[in-house]
Amino acid sequence: MQAIVLVGGEGTRLRPLTYGTPKPMVPIVNVPFLARTLERLYAAEIRDVILAAGYMPQAIVDYFGDGSQLDMKVTYVIEETPLGTAGAIKNVEEHITGPFFVLNGDILTSLDLRAMRQYHHEKGGIGTLHLIRVDDPSPFGCVVHDEAGRVSRFVEKPPKGEEPTNEINAGTYLLEREILDYIPPNKNVSIERETFPQVIAAGKALYAHTTGDYWLDLGRPEQYLAAHRDVLNGTMPLAVEPGLSGDGSEALRGHPGVIAPVHAAADVVVDASAKVGPNVVLGRGCSIGTNAVVRESVLWERVSVGAGAFIEEAILASGVTVGPKAHVSKGSVIGHDVSVEPGAVLEPGARLGSAPP
Repeated sequence: MQAIVLVGGEGTRLRPLTYGTPKPMVPIVNVPFLARTLERLYAAEIRDVILAAGYMPQAIVDYFGDGSQLDMKVTYVIEETPLGTAGAIKNVEEHITGPFFVLNGDILTSLDLRAMRQYHHEKGGIGTLHLIRVDDPSPFGCVVHDEAGRVSRFVEKPPKGEEPTNEINAGTYLLEREILDYIPPNKNVSIERETFPQVIAAGKALYAHTTGDYWLDLGRPEQYLAAHRDVLNGTMPLAVEPGLSGDGSEALRGHPGVIAPVHAAADVVVDASAKVGPNVVLGRGCSIGTNAVVRESVLWERVSVGAGAFIEEAILASGVTVGPKAHVSKGSVIGHDVSVEPGAVLEPGARLGSAPP
């Protein structure tokens, strides 16, 4: 069994974080998200992974190499121009030898891939789609199927109140190699809007695999923060203990100003008078100064927070410096190596940082 992970997107909704870091390498609790995805694949006994990359691919290659350090085989196929979901799959056709998973590179989920594989084998169709139920399906692609799970149609972003179902496409597929015959080469093609409807029209069987697993699209800052809250409190099972956790968090366990859950790297320094938490992640080399307050926020590596500074519901990329008594308001996103001036007050939702030259 192989897996294709679609990691070609530019992560525009997460800018300025993604000006210096490709979206798949954005950390989830101090580990690149793509590494989390490969961990899931490894746990499902999948060792052969194809990364369909496009934006800033070298950072991905430098981190994972050929995959041997993970006991996996990692193959890179770089898109010269965006090819869409199906186009990206067709672009890696020469490396596909049999049935394969397709995973969107920005979906955090607890889906059991082994159970999905078993379901796919039992149904015997050309493909199986992971679905989840949501309260409001109107922003998503609804998938209609019969009692046996056979998919009959797709309804993309139906008007609110007119949704045919509350089951949506969750972005993980298990496909037979035959489906490649329905995708034209060297063309931008959407698998959801073009390929799957064409396959159904041809009489081929697609099946829905609907589960109650955790699922979240990490594409927006508020969702990125929500994912961290869910990991820290145990709602999303990940290889991180809920509460005070991580190699370095034991050093903070007796800290009077730490409010769990907090995750901190080993070398984090937090002044005794500072207040950190709840729902805070501190990356390697972070320092929190005298009387500073950090809550509901994610700080990447080497972030320096000055004395008396206040940070709430914000994301700070690596190398950021927050001056003394600065106020980083809710929803703020600060890009790599930005300095927030002492005493500055950022407007809610501020975004600081620009594209590299």
